[in-house]
Amino acid sequence: MAPVATTVRSVRTATMDDVPEVARVLGRAFCEDPLFRWLFPDPNLRMARSVRLSALEAGFGYVPHGRAGVFEADEEGRRMVRGAALWTPPGENAESTATLLRSLPHLAALVGLGRLPEVMGYFAELKASAPEEPHWYLATLGTDPVARGTGVGSALLRAGLAQADADGVAVYLETMNPSNIGYYERYDFRVVRAINDPSFPSNYCMLRPAV
Repeated sequence: MAPVATTVRSVRTATMDDVPEVARVLGRAFCEDPLFRWLFPDPNLRMARSVRLSALEAGFGYVPHGRAGVFEADEEGRRMVRGAALWTPPGENAESTATLLRSLPHLAALVGLGRLPEVMGYFAELKASAPEEPHWYLATLGTDPVARGTGVGSALLRAGLAQADADGVAVYLETMNPSNIGYYERYDFRVVRAINDPSFPSNYCMLRPAV
């Protein structure tokens, strides 16, 4: 798929009006990601459920608190969201108990009630891997497939890294796709833990030290 021609409008903080577009972009970006393939094994349902899960994550946990950034581009006179990044500042928790309680019924409907303990166990394992030192957490960074290779993801990532550098703290993320490791290493991230349980998608925990 050839990248679309874009003119950057801005990297800005997302509003609740952006949630549908953020969900669409992230759903498209991660539909074939190892995590989403594990969560939604039926390929006929995966795209729709990936978008719905992304809407839950963005709309309940990140956008309402000003923790989401979007890349907005001008394409033939139309403003389009082509990328999104979901961040958690040091000392905060976007996945609070209140957020979890709101999300659980929707998550159960997406993955199936019988799989919910397994899925929650996997997410708990990821959360336990987070460093104790103050850090910004990059929960999600995704680019619409039609805009890959145009600098969308890099612009969003650099904006978040600049904030972390201004705060003097590290940045932490997880990726389930080993092909992403080299990309993040170019921004001084290093793998600090790998989770390779055969029951779950492999996960690589990466940390960029404070500057």
